[in-house]
Amino acid sequence: MTYRSTARTSAPPVFILGGAQSDFARNWTRENKGLFDMIAETTAAALEDARIDAGDVEVLHVGNFAAELFCGQGLLGGMAVHANPAFAGLPTSRHEAACASGSMAILAAMADIEAGRYGLAGVIGVEMMRNVPGQTAAENLGAAAWAGREAVGARYLWPAMFSSLAAEYDRRYGLNPEHLAEISKINFANGRRNPNAQTRNWEFTERSFAQDDEANPVIEGWMRKSDCGQVTDGAAVIFLASEAVAREYADARGLDLEDIPRLKGWGHTTAPLLLESKLAESAGSDGYIFPWVRKAITDAYARAGLSGPDDLDLVETHDCFSVTEYMAIEHFGLSAPGEAWKPVEDGVIAPGGKLPFNPSGGLIGLGHPVGATGVRMALDAARQTSGKAGDCQVEGARTAATYNVGGSTTASVSLVIGV
Repeated sequence: MTYRSTARTSAPPVFILGGAQSDFARNWTRENKGLFDMIAETTAAALEDARIDAGDVEVLHVGNFAAELFCGQGLLGGMAVHANPAFAGLPTSRHEAACASGSMAILAAMADIEAGRYGLAGVIGVEMMRNVPGQTAAENLGAAAWAGREAVGARYLWPAMFSSLAAEYDRRYGLNPEHLAEISKINFANGRRNPNAQTRNWEFTERSFAQDDEANPVIEGWMRKSDCGQVTDGAAVIFLASEAVAREYADARGLDLEDIPRLKGWGHTTAPLLLESKLAESAGSDGYIFPWVRKAITDAYARAGLSGPDDLDLVETHDCFSVTEYMAIEHFGLSAPGEAWKPVEDGVIAPGGKLPFNPSGGLIGLGHPVGATGVRMALDAARQTSGKAGDCQVEGARTAATYNVGGSTTASVSLVIGV
């Protein structure tokens, strides 16, 4: 099944002035700190990074999935204005789309700026998840599936769901666990270079990625320990600006407007909630197992004026599980459907490859604080394309794409960011 592109390219540009993320290795509960501390500390760091006066911020958008379940806390916009006295009285909104919540907050802030309602927006993505036992966290995260209808009886719902995806890939095309293991190896290795990565000090052996039930135990079905992203506490904050505000900002700081990264394109789709419905919809299609994912990415390409992946320098993609990135490889257009193994084997997605994936470490290597992930991806894309990614830098990067998933690809958001 193929879907008609609805991309339009007439919107005014939206610039990313700077931002920050928390250290994803921190366990905030052990520090006797909570959700607000995460928001406040990361917002302060973002203001410093962007060299912005808090009093100039005009609107706040918060991305968060499940603060009510993990922390018993709602109304996060009200909490966010406590982060700085200058925020008192600002309009705020909270956005939820499971793991794509942060990207929804970005899209809403972009719309505010494109409509001319505000010129400078703060986007806060945040999730606290390590304050509860692992089994409780798994149950809370299950709220992004159809309760009572999916993965019933599975101990860990999402590993079971993405194991079902892997099984369907295997049925349609064949799937080699060694290719999934290679994706995980790359992302853990990338995470070692990232000073904010949850796994930067973890140690691995070859057995850690093998079909070894002792060193790499099965979590659910196809998904072993090495295939799974991390349960993480964390926040990420970016500041978005209109062209007029960005130009004034650049002039005041002796910068060239052309060197400030901007959101060049975006795509956003919503598929049926049930994974079985998605898979049934794509059966007998043009080969893409998730046509709505493909549409989100190609809409982002179209809005950015790109012909495809050859116009990109890197990708930050959702790898809540190794198979999610495997799927994304072909949906970005690096291979034909069913042939994602080729870019993996050829080193295309590895550091130094033609199109590196997840130089940050991704969700597997860096960590996955659910509501913060989409914002973190955009921040890393902006840093890469402005040469500020430190040891994770892809040399000469000018254009980056992101792909952020909510649920079993129910919510899909892709952004193109660059200079």
